[in-house]
Amino acid sequence: MVKILVTGGCGYIGSHTLVDLIENGYDVISVDNNSRSHASMLERVEKITGQSIKNYKVDLCNFDDTFAIFQENTNIRGVIHFAAYKAVGESVEQPLMYFENNLYSLINLLKCVQDFEIPWFVFSSSCTVYGMPDTSPVTEATPPKPAESPYGYTKQMGEQIVNEFAKSAAVTKCILLRYFNPVGAHPTAIIGEMPVGKPQNLFPAITQTAIGKLPGMIVYGNDYNTRDGSCVRDFIHVCDIAHAHTLALDYVAEGKNKSQCEVFNLGSGNGVTVLEAIKAFERVNDVKLNYTIGPRRPGDVISIYASNDLAKNALGWELKFTLDDMVATAWKWEQRLKADETVFAGKPGELN
Repeated sequence: MVKILVTGGCGYIGSHTLVDLIENGYDVISVDNNSRSHASMLERVEKITGQSIKNYKVDLCNFDDTFAIFQENTNIRGVIHFAAYKAVGESVEQPLMYFENNLYSLINLLKCVQDFEIPWFVFSSSCTVYGMPDTSPVTEATPPKPAESPYGYTKQMGEQIVNEFAKSAAVTKCILLRYFNPVGAHPTAIIGEMPVGKPQNLFPAITQTAIGKLPGMIVYGNDYNTRDGSCVRDFIHVCDIAHAHTLALDYVAEGKNKSQCEVFNLGSGNGVTVLEAIKAFERVNDVKLNYTIGPRRPGDVISIYASNDLAKNALGWELKFTLDDMVATAWKWEQRLKADETVFAGKPGELN
């Protein structure tokens, strides 16, 4: 079996991608220091797949510890790099922490990819690289504009680093996957999104408000030039995102890549406002949400959604989940967490 190293394997998208990779015949190992994740997520992945997964609790900003993983696993054929800080608001408050963590970890990982001649590298990028686009849908050819947050800048810089690396590393083929807004949970409700502390993203805020973990939630701005005044986003089910990574590996493994480094948008192709997402959640799950309208939030892009034609045509990527599926699985996961709250009562990385 072909071995793939997944960084951030205990995280939201990472754990779902582990499941998809295993279900499609790949052998996987994880590296995650659990600073922003729960180690027990791998036990939940095992419940779904029937396979245990080795995790290296390593900070990728430490080169020696990172290098040791590759020394111990000389048969790694591909790396999928998720591990990064990702909260827009936090990045505005602590920009240096974001630049240090997200860029040093990437550079250390690429050094190892180069030294061990790993043939495939997939980078977790973001629609934030487009900044505040003039129009949507955005395509892979849409010129990036200045990022709206330090987090967005780390993704822009990360893409530049991977691109320059690919030019000099003839052995390694690289794929940049630009996610739009991953939401929802695995249909089994065994794994899903588990933010650390107060949720920074919309869907955990919705579900935690609905379950009573939060007394209410804030919609940041209703005076934008959009259909209902709230921001427009492109929500995409996490399982569809996960499967795109498996397809990206298949793509380079089969020699279909047209250059050393290629980029693909991963979005639904449709823009949904924040208020529309809230109403969909209320309708599908028959739950009334307590929310208020607040001021605009620094770092938020007003409106962005994707053209996903390239991923569909080149990777053979097909979306399986609708917005209704997204809100239904997110709510099912939150309810599962409530039932299992003793398991996750500790800090990230701790299993009670």
